[in-house]
Amino acid sequence: MATKRISDEPAYVLHRYDWSESSLILEVFTRQYGRVALVARGAKKPSSSFRPILLPLQPLHLAFGGDAEIRTLKSAEWQGGHVMPTGDALLSGYYLNELLMRLLARDDPHPVLFDAYAATVQLLASQSDETLQLVLRAFELRLLQGIGLLPQLDVQTATLSPLEPRTRYVLVAEAGLREAHDDDRASLPGEQWQALQQALGDDALFSDTVQACIPGLGELKTQLRALLNYHCDVKVLKTRQMMMDLQAL
Repeated sequence: MATKRISDEPAYVLHRYDWSESSLILEVFTRQYGRVALVARGAKKPSSSFRPILLPLQPLHLAFGGDAEIRTLKSAEWQGGHVMPTGDALLSGYYLNELLMRLLARDDPHPVLFDAYAATVQLLASQSDETLQLVLRAFELRLLQGIGLLPQLDVQTATLSPLEPRTRYVLVAEAGLREAHDDDRASLPGEQWQALQQALGDDALFSDTVQACIPGLGELKTQLRALLNYHCDVKVLKTRQMMMDLQAL
């Protein structure tokens, strides 16, 4: 069987680790092939053309081939367009990568989610800290929706009955969207959940999702964090813990 070669594939590096004294194993997020593992032979050598290019949060076009679980990187080209995020934006980018590493299966394409990730990374590099939380919440929603872990947000999950605009509802792992109880830490009124559902529609832009996150941002963050931690099977994600540790210094 001929070895399949992929060329000019949009991609981002999610994670990299040593494979030998001179080579790296990369986990990359590609538009048409999803999360893919690649070996970058000789990438650690000072003379390697890969060395200055294979960085996280940078738009790349890759060529790779092979039929094994870990394929071979043939070429990589930086596409430019924005600088590397810094400070809190950089940590937020690493947080996105950790989510994708934990929640995406290999070789499972998500082109719409890839486009949302690309938009998020570009916004992280160019927007203020005030916008940071909005962008992260929008991507979390798109991620959960893309991998089938987000219920429909304009009905109660158990009964499929429409939401009442002024009644508050809470998003709970395994239970979906239900009417809020007095002891729930966070909730949103039905009209806000309905707006979020509309902003996640097939024709909605990523910017629409960002805008829909503005009302009740703090309470949305609490609910999404609990849902993501549940599906990642952790109490606190590593990058989240790093952010808290730095804030405590």
